[in-house]
Amino acid sequence: MEKQKNAVGRRKEAVTRIFISKGDGKITVNDLDYKAYFPQVYLQNQVELPLKTIDAVGKYDIKINASGGGKKGQAEAAKLGIARVLVELNAEVKPALKAIGLLTRDPRGVERKKPGRKKARRSFQFSKR
Repeated sequence: MEKQKNAVGRRKEAVTRIFISKGDGKITVNDLDYKAYFPQVYLQNQVELPLKTIDAVGKYDIKINASGGGKKGQAEAAKLGIARVLVELNAEVKPALKAIGLLTRDPRGVERKKPGRKKARRSFQFSKR
């Protein structure tokens, strides 16, 4: 059996661990099919994007352990992790993945709540009287 490779993807508070091995294109997230775990089509497209970019759909079995954050953050973390593990498998795909920004970690997170405010920037409702 081919040794499986792994990588980590992060986005917002979400962390995903990606395990990849040669196979027939089965993608599972937390022991569910990724289409069941991510019911929205745009999130499914996020997960598939690195594979579609290098025409590797159906060549690898991918197991994803996702934790933290929400579904969107997990899908985008999975996208980064899959891109990283594909580069680990084959360094020749790096320029193609880098060109569309799949190897860049998105550093944006939630801004902290400030004192005297309702949220980070939202103020309490002003009352004139």
